[in-house]
Amino acid sequence: MKILIANIGSTSLKWRLFDFSNGAETLLHKGGFERVTDYPKAIGDCLAQLKEAGVIASEGELAAVGFKTVIAKNVTGCVRLDERVLQAMEDYNGLAPAHNPPYITGIRLFAKRVPSVPLVGLFETAFYQFAPEPMMRYAVPDSWVEIGVRRWGFHGASHKFIAERSAELLGREDVARRAQNLYVDAGKSPVEGAPFRVISCHLGGSSSITGIVNGVAIGNSLGMSPQSGLPHNNRVGDLDAEALPYVVKTLGVSIEEAQRQFAKEGGLKGLAGGLSNDIRDIQDAATKGNAKAQLALDVFVSEARRWIGGYFFQMNGADAIVFTAGIGENRAELRAAICANLDQLGIVLDAEKNAATRATEAVISAPSSKVKVLVIPTNEELVVARETRRLLESRP
Repeated sequence: MKILIANIGSTSLKWRLFDFSNGAETLLHKGGFERVTDYPKAIGDCLAQLKEAGVIASEGELAAVGFKTVIAKNVTGCVRLDERVLQAMEDYNGLAPAHNPPYITGIRLFAKRVPSVPLVGLFETAFYQFAPEPMMRYAVPDSWVEIGVRRWGFHGASHKFIAERSAELLGREDVARRAQNLYVDAGKSPVEGAPFRVISCHLGGSSSITGIVNGVAIGNSLGMSPQSGLPHNNRVGDLDAEALPYVVKTLGVSIEEAQRQFAKEGGLKGLAGGLSNDIRDIQDAATKGNAKAQLALDVFVSEARRWIGGYFFQMNGADAIVFTAGIGENRAELRAAICANLDQLGIVLDAEKNAATRATEAVISAPSSKVKVLVIPTNEELVVARETRRLLESRP
C-alpha cells in the first residue's frame, strides 16, 4: 500500500511517499517545489519524479493521495475528499484564507490528474473532536455557535504525533496505543496507571500549544482560525475583539485592509518593526541590540509560558513538556527562555543537553527535573498517511 502525502501551499508543493506493505512504515521518497506558478505542471512533475526514482511504475500503484487539510464547515476527522467536503472547505475559506483555497485548488487538480486514486483529507481540527466542551467554547450567543464561532484548534496532526511518540519514549505504551487508535475508537482504548499529561509546544512559523491527557487533547491555543493563539511569523495571534473596529475607525482603513495587516504585518514581524518574519533574522538582530527584535522574542516567550502554564494548571501538573516544529526543534535559546525559573514547578533544563540538541529526539531536562522536557521532531505527513491507511482499510 503506497500512499502519497501532498502538502500544498499558495506557492509550493511538497510531498512524501510512504509504503505500508507488510505492516511496515517506509518513507520511499520526498521532494518539493517552491515558487510554483503552474500547479498542473508541478503535480505532473511530482509524479514523474516518483517514476524516475523507481518508487512507482504508474499512478495506479498509489492507494491514495492524502492531504493535511485545515478546516471545513461541519466536517472534521479523516474523510474522502468529494465535492461535498470541498464545498464545506470553501464555506470556511474566510477562516483560513492562506490554507483552504490552495488546498481546494490542489485537490481538484489531483482529482483530474489521477481520477482513479482516492483522495483523503485529515483535518487539522480532528485532534480536538474529543476535547471537553468548556475548553472549546467562547462566551457568545447560541446563534453565533450555530454558525461555527467556537474554538476549533489546529496543528492536529503534529500534536497527535507528539501524543503518540512522547508516550512511547517515556514508557507509556498504553497511552501510545490510545493516541494511535484515537480516530478509530474515540479514545476508549484502556489506559493503566496514573494519567499521562503532556504539554505539546508546536513552535514555528505558525505556533500552537496543546494540553494532552492520556493521548487525548483537552484544548489548543489556536481558536476559531489560524489567526489566533501565540504570535506567528506574520499573523497577529490573540487580539481583543474590539481591536478590529477600533483600527477601522481610527486609521480609516477598510475591514479587508485591517485583516490583511493582521495576517501579513502582525506577529513576530509586526513586533520587530517589520524587520522580518523569520525568527533567525529576529534573533540575530536582537543579539546586536535591536530593541524591537528583542521585544518580539520576549512577547513570544511570554505567550508560550502563558499557555503552558494554563495547561499545567488545568491538568494538575505535567509529566512532559515537548518542543517540536521549526522553532521548537532548533532554537535552544528560546527553549531555555520558556523554561527559565520554573524549578518550583519541577521543571529544570539541562543547559548542556538543551544547547546540544537540534532537530533530533532528546530529553533535555536535568535528572532532578520532576517534569521531563523533550525535543521531538514532528512528522505530520506520517500521521496523515497512517490515518489515510486506516480509512482505506475500514472502507473497502
